[in-house]
Formats: sequence, structure tokens, C-alpha cells
Amino acid sequence: MFTVCKPVRKLARTAAVLATAVFLAACETTGIGGGPSINTSEPVPVALLVPAGSGQAGDAELARSLENAARLAMADLQNVKIDLRVYDTRGSSNTAAEVAQRAVADGAKIIVGPFYSQATNSAGLAVLNSGVNVLSFSNNTSIAGGNVFVLGYTFDNTANRLVSFAGSQGKSNMVIVHSDDTAGQLGQAAIATALSGSRVNNAGSVGYSRSQQGVINSVSAVKATVDASGADSLFLTATTAGALPLFSQLLPEAGVSPATTQYIGLTRWDIPTQTLDLPGVQGGWFALPDQSKAQAYRQRYNNTYGEAPHPNSGLAYDGIAAIAALVSQGKSNALTASALTQNAGFQGVGGIFRLRPNGTNERGLAVATIQNKQVVVIDPAPQSFTGAGF
Repeated sequence: MFTVCKPVRKLARTAAVLATAVFLAACETTGIGGGPSINTSEPVPVALLVPAGSGQAGDAELARSLENAARLAMADLQNVKIDLRVYDTRGSSNTAAEVAQRAVADGAKIIVGPFYSQATNSAGLAVLNSGVNVLSFSNNTSIAGGNVFVLGYTFDNTANRLVSFAGSQGKSNMVIVHSDDTAGQLGQAAIATALSGSRVNNAGSVGYSRSQQGVINSVSAVKATVDASGADSLFLTATTAGALPLFSQLLPEAGVSPATTQYIGLTRWDIPTQTLDLPGVQGGWFALPDQSKAQAYRQRYNNTYGEAPHPNSGLAYDGIAAIAALVSQGKSNALTASALTQNAGFQGVGGIFRLRPNGTNERGLAVATIQNKQVVVIDPAPQSFTGAGF
């Protein structure tokens, strides 16, 4: 069924800001869905939950960067006013629940954050009966649903993008290589689900324990599975900070050549940049956000605050931009679940995204490879949810 959309006012003051702050057309929504009624002629109270005060390394920097990004988004608004109230969760689930309830008591109509999945789950449950929705920075889809929506880049989204691209490039049999911890198992499940709905066959999975010896021990099993299945592609959940460097050395040495077996990564292979020097990752595929928009955001943030943004800070910008896009329509039901999940989606700092009724999200991702130690985009990020890549 086709949906008729009408354009929403752009929330950008200058052409330079346009690339990062513009959101997509927001569609007419029918039905109230879950969420409070708002007065769009008054500043909309929005609670921002950040992990400040946890005492954990990096949380203070992350909290500051998330708040900065939210305020950067607010600086771009025209005809929409947001009353941002910032609450510290201290990285604690109990505190997250307490401050979420306090935020609603203070009048918040929607919550942006928290960052960690357990804190998000607690916060969502704490305000469930109030009808207030939570836009979490987490990428853990197991906590999504009800009044909780995740803004983070999910394994499911990345797996779907890369499996679909692999099919379009003629790949027919894929082996999954995954760690046996929670992240690896979630990654394996996401890839398997993506394969089940694609033209690419699931040629088997090989797990490994997250240790040097565990990786070494799994290499022969990967080689045997590739040989037995005739697999032409290998999807790895390994990260650049984990097993990827070792796999990229040992697998080619064992005879699983990147020249004949396409290596694909569930996580980004361009961070840190030293990874680009590894011989085994040359020619590998991975997904990443729309880099022109991401770079424009980084530059603007740096110009405003005199420092580089935290890699996850753009999620706060996205949350505020989505809220503003909906509030700008002047409807009292702008922050209900049905409004938040309108199909046209929004334009974020890394490209298009939309929230789904089950609490997960879809993001328009580019497919990149590594050639001569440089990142090269081989399939651009889609600019709408009706274009290539979806």
C-alpha cells in the first residue's frame, strides 16, 4: 500500500547545516497509538538521560557529547521549541528508572536515552503506565518494544543490508563465523535471519571462543565448512578490537582466500584506521553510515564545541531531530507510537532512519570495501526508503 506524504518544514538555518539537520517528509498518521498528548504551540518538554556520574571510564565524555549533540540539533530548529531537561543515570539501571519517573513527573512528554540497554529496560518499564515513549541510544533489539524504541545501529539492519548486497552481487552460499559470547550469538542470529529471507543460502555457522587459542582452533573448522559447502562468502562478527586481525591473517594462510571467498564484516572495519593496513581485510565488505552527512556533522560539532564528537553522539541529534520533525506538524499526537513509526522516516546525521512498530529501527547504510588500504564506497547509502538498499 502506498502512503501519501506531505513535506515538513526543514529545520536548518543555513545550507551548510542542511546536509545534517534536514529530516525526510513526515507522513500523515492515523490513530493515536501509545503516547501523551502535547501542546505544539508551547515548548515541548523532552528528557535527555545520559550516563554521567557513573565513575566508569569514558561515561562522562559520552554524556557530555550526547548533551552537546542534542543542543546542536536544537540550535537548528525553526518554529519548534524544545524544553530539554537533562538527567544523569550514573550508568545504573535503578537510577535510570528513578530519573525516568522523575522526568515524567516533571512533565516530560518523551525520553531520549538512556545509553545502556539494562538502564533503558528499567527506564522504559518505570514509565510504561504513563504512556511516555523512550528513544534509547542502545542498539540491543532484545529490549525494544512497547514504549521503548532503539536508535542505535543494529546487527539486524547491518546484516540485512550486507546479505542483500551479497545476493545482488551473485553470492549464493555464505558461512557465518561468530564468537560464542552474547554479542556473537546475537550477530549470528541476525545474519541467519537475514539469510533466511534472501537469495543467499546459509552454508553453516562456525563458533569460536573469544581468545587467541579459540580463534586459532576455529580456523580449520571454517576452512572445512567453506570447502564442504562450496561457500563463496564468509560473514564474520569479529571486531577490529577483537578477533578480526587474527582471522584476517590465519584464514588466508589456511587457504580461505579473499580472492575466491568474499569476506564480509558485521562491524565497521575502518575504525581504528590501522585496520586498513591489514592484508587480509583488503577487498572485504562492511556497512557504514552516509559518510558525507556524517562528516558534515563531525565538522559542525567540532566547530561548535572545539572537540571531536563521541562516535555515538549523533544518536542524540537524531532523536531530537525526529521529535522536532513530528512536532512541527502541529498535532497533539505528534509523539505517539504511531507518529514515531511513520514510514517515511527521518534524516539523521548518518543518513535516513525510521523507527519500526516493534521498537527497532532501519537505517540507510552504504556498503564499503577496502582497496589499497583506503575505504571505498561501492554501494551508496539510499536517500529514501523506496530506493536501492531497501
